[in-house]
Amino acid sequence: MSDTDEIAALDFETALQRLESIVRQLESGDAPLEQAIDLYAEAQKLKAHCAGKLSAAEARIAQLQLDSEGRPTGEAPFQQ
Repeated sequence: MSDTDEIAALDFETALQRLESIVRQLESGDAPLEQAIDLYAEAQKLKAHCAGKLSAAEARIAQLQLDSEGRPTGEAPFQQ
């Protein structure tokens, strides 16, 4: 299984935790250059994965529409 496949299988929380771990490691300056480059590449993939998960979740959020008496009448797409 490739890094991309492994990342795609992660849930949002796990991917975010891994991304935060990489950021801490890179910020510490303890990683040798080649490892830092690999970590940075992994972080980019994790960032894209997390952004995609957030976009998908946002798209699913629906705003409940109520009639004049407060009864649900339907849903409308989430709007920022």
